[in-house]
Amino acid sequence: MKTSDNIIDVTEADFEYQVIAYSQQVPVVVDFWAGWCVPCKALSPMLEKLAEDGGGAFRLAKVDVDANPNLAVRFNVRGIPAVKAFRDGQIVSEFAGLLPEARVAEFIRALAPSKSDLLVEKALSMLDLHQAGSAEKEFRQALNESPANPAAMLGLLESLILQNRAGEAAPMLRNFPASKEYGSVENLRTLVETMARIGKAAPDDDDPLEPAYLNTLRLAGRGNVLSAMDGLLDILRQDKHYRSDEARRVMIGLFELLKADDPLTRQYRSEFASVLF
Repeated sequence: MKTSDNIIDVTEADFEYQVIAYSQQVPVVVDFWAGWCVPCKALSPMLEKLAEDGGGAFRLAKVDVDANPNLAVRFNVRGIPAVKAFRDGQIVSEFAGLLPEARVAEFIRALAPSKSDLLVEKALSMLDLHQAGSAEKEFRQALNESPANPAAMLGLLESLILQNRAGEAAPMLRNFPASKEYGSVENLRTLVETMARIGKAAPDDDDPLEPAYLNTLRLAGRGNVLSAMDGLLDILRQDKHYRSDEARRVMIGLFELLKADDPLTRQYRSEFASVLF
């Protein structure tokens, strides 16, 4: 019995058509469950919500193992809940048991990226091309599709920094959701907060390094991250604990704006380490 456009109950009679054949068009996630299974009652709503939110990116097919024991045997279901993802008629990924909601979402995202995920990928490519303004628009559109998408939130934060709009970015640091992106946000915190207060405090005439320090922050705000890092390295060579290690933490934030696998990133990290140690 079809329960929605993207969620369907399947049986032994129609499995070949509704799952195997259909997976030639879009991925199909099969939820093996039973009415007596307590973990199934927690997992099934997660899968159903992801299927509805996915807007057709994948189909969720639900199999009652009590009513369809031959399917359970055929696909080696030894315990439930069991989830198996099909693409082009073959199982491409699977898991068993009740997983946290975030893990379930990652499983689905790897199988069938949502519209929001695709927008984030497009926006990240724009950031690589130093098109922060265009990237910002795509990140905001991704957040309209999925307001709690942490990758889109982090990307928006970075695009604002690179447009010298740290004042707008600073509120995003509060209550950032627990996610794999949270560590990156923490690394950016000092950079954002420091850039946001430029011009608000009176100049310190007793600090000969301050003009150069403020200039590095302005360079970062113009998207010129490498020049900003060069300036910070010069400052740290003169005072490796400048402003009670604020300059060091700002440098860590700048590293977050660079691609981790870029050879220049490795070069600057090596230089940074040699200055500090």
